[in-house]
Amino acid sequence: MHDRFARPLLASLLLALLLLIAAPSLLADDATTEKPKLTARPQGINSSLVLTALDEKAAFELSQSAIGKVVGDFVLLDRQGRPLELSRYRGKPLLVNFIYTACFQVCPTTTRNLQKAVENTVSVMGADRFNMISIGFNQPFDSPAALRDFARQYGIRLPNWEFLSPAPAIVGELTRNFGFSFVVTAAGFDHINQVTLVDSDGRIVRQVYGEKFTAEDIAEPLKLLIAHSAIPPEAGTLNEIMQRVRILCSIYDPVTGRYRTNYSMYFQIAGFITFVGFMIHLSINFWKNRRRNQAKTP
Repeated sequence: MHDRFARPLLASLLLALLLLIAAPSLLADDATTEKPKLTARPQGINSSLVLTALDEKAAFELSQSAIGKVVGDFVLLDRQGRPLELSRYRGKPLLVNFIYTACFQVCPTTTRNLQKAVENTVSVMGADRFNMISIGFNQPFDSPAALRDFARQYGIRLPNWEFLSPAPAIVGELTRNFGFSFVVTAAGFDHINQVTLVDSDGRIVRQVYGEKFTAEDIAEPLKLLIAHSAIPPEAGTLNEIMQRVRILCSIYDPVTGRYRTNYSMYFQIAGFITFVGFMIHLSINFWKNRRRNQAKTP
């Protein structure tokens, strides 16, 4: 009796497992085992699409060359469209990163991870001890309204975190000042992943790379800045830093001329959830049938 139910169950489990293994390979053609890199690079759906790539070594060198520079007194617009001078952030440590609101993967991921990395610092030391700003570099599309929607969509509610929109005319000078590199490509933007730490005097003291941040990466040097202590030099070569960074970004559809989400990741998650649900369903049915047959057995 048990053998009659065990064989169909085993066959069903094997079929579900084969479907789970096959689904990612069919749906995630662009999920290649590419070596992690320092930049965020959109992946075009057309294999013949030629992209202008950002030179990672040059981008890293430019980023490092900004350390020691004083942030210029640029005027940007906040989420309400009001002008705000960067000099107003003097007197407290400042975290700065660059985003573009059409990004579906790297920028939201970086934003969420940055939030997680500083939330504990905010709760322990208070939001009034430092400031954070995210600057939308894709102008004129990263308008105050677009940045406001971006912050709302991804749940950014920290009182000391502002999203700023620069005028198109100053984007080049502004990004160079912070050592931020980006290249416009047919697939969106090829850009460096970095968070810039600025001391209370407005001087850039460190660049943190990647999209995943730990307390050691962000919170620890931030606490030193709050305490007016010197930050020790960062150890690590270019290759070591690049190993910590991965590239994922939104996909550009050249037919519609718009960005779309890379859904392969979601299909893989859905496939796994379906597989687990199917396993639970089969287990419950097997258990019910077994109890029913045991009840019928005199």
